[in-house]
Amino acid sequence: MDLPPTDPHTRRSQKIIMRNLDIVVPDLFLPQEVALDACVGLNVPALERVLARSSCASSDDDSASTLEGWLCQRFSIKSHLDEPIAPITLVGEGVQPGSSFWLRADPVHLEMRHTQFLLRPEVQLSADEATQLCASLNEHFVDEDLHFIAPHPQRWYVKTERAPGMRTHSLDEVTGRNAHAYLPTGQDAMRWHKVCSEIQIIFFDHPVNQARVARGELPINSLWLWGGGHATDQLTRPYTMIYGDDFMTQAFARVADVPYVSLSDDSANYGVDRDNSGDQLIVWGGLRRAFRQGDMDAWRDSVQHLERDCIVPLWKGLRDKRIERLTLIVLGAGIAQKFILTRGATWKLWRSTQPLTGYALI
Repeated sequence: MDLPPTDPHTRRSQKIIMRNLDIVVPDLFLPQEVALDACVGLNVPALERVLARSSCASSDDDSASTLEGWLCQRFSIKSHLDEPIAPITLVGEGVQPGSSFWLRADPVHLEMRHTQFLLRPEVQLSADEATQLCASLNEHFVDEDLHFIAPHPQRWYVKTERAPGMRTHSLDEVTGRNAHAYLPTGQDAMRWHKVCSEIQIIFFDHPVNQARVARGELPINSLWLWGGGHATDQLTRPYTMIYGDDFMTQAFARVADVPYVSLSDDSANYGVDRDNSGDQLIVWGGLRRAFRQGDMDAWRDSVQHLERDCIVPLWKGLRDKRIERLTLIVLGAGIAQKFILTRGATWKLWRSTQPLTGYALI
C-alpha cells in the first residue's frame, strides 16, 4: 500500500526550530589574586573551547556590568537615576507595589577594617528576626513617610510616597569594597544618610542582635538601600523561555510574563531539548552567590556543574544544529564581556584554548 506524500508544511512543523541562546554567568572571571588558587585543577575543556572559539567584545558600561543592570538593559528598562529593581523583585515576592516608590533595604553586616567599612550581604537570619527588626524600624519612622517590610529574611523593602532624587549602588557593586564610597548621592542623599545612621543606632543594641552575638553569629548592623523606583510598565519580551537559579531573574521573568524554568528542576535540560521557538536565556547565578560569600570551594563546584550540565550540552546542541548561536555573557568587576559562538566557529580547531586563569581580571 502506497503512503500519501508528506506535506512539506508538516515536515517544517516537525523540524526543531533553531534559535539563539544567551547564557549569563556573573563572576566566572575572578581577580588575579583570587583566580590563581581558585582555578587550580579545574577541568573545564568545553568551557575553554567556547571561550577560545568565540568572537569577544568587552564593555565597561557600569549599567550593564551587574546582573540587575544587564537584565534592565535587556528588558528595555530605562531610568535616569536608579534601576527600579525594588518594584520588580517585590512583584516576584507576590506583593503589588501600587503607586508608591520602593527601595530595596537589604540587611547587611558592616565590618570595620582599618579605615574602611566592608559590606557583607546575605547574612543568614530567620523570618522572625526580620519581622522584629522591621517592627522596630516602623515604630521609629512612623512619622517620616517610611514603611519597612521583609517578605523574605534576606530581601527587605522600604516604601515612601515621595520619590527621592538620589543615585544608589547595588549589593554587587559594593560587596567586598569600602561601603562608604558607595553611599547614595544626589539632592536627597543627605536625608537618606541620616536614615541609615538612625537605622544603625536602632540595630546596635537591639535584642535580636544581642541574641545573635551571644550565639556567635554576625549582627545585622545596617541596611543597604538600593534599586529604587516605581512599578514599571510592561517589560519587553526578548526571550520566549528563561532558565535561572536566582530570585532576581525569576522576578524579571514574572513581570515580563515569560515562562521560567528553575535550573534545579531535573527536567530543565538547559534549553537544549525543548522544542520552543525564539531566543532563550540562561542565568547561572551559583558563582555569584559563592563569590559573594567568599566560599571558593562552592565557586569551584558551581564551575564544574556549569561545565558538565550546561556548557557540554549547549556545545552539542550548537553542533547538532539545534541552536543557531550561543552567546556567553560574563559579568564582574565593572565589566561585561560577551563571547559569541556560531555553529561554524565550533570547528575552528586552530584556536588554542587557555585555562580560566588566562581570563583573570587585572
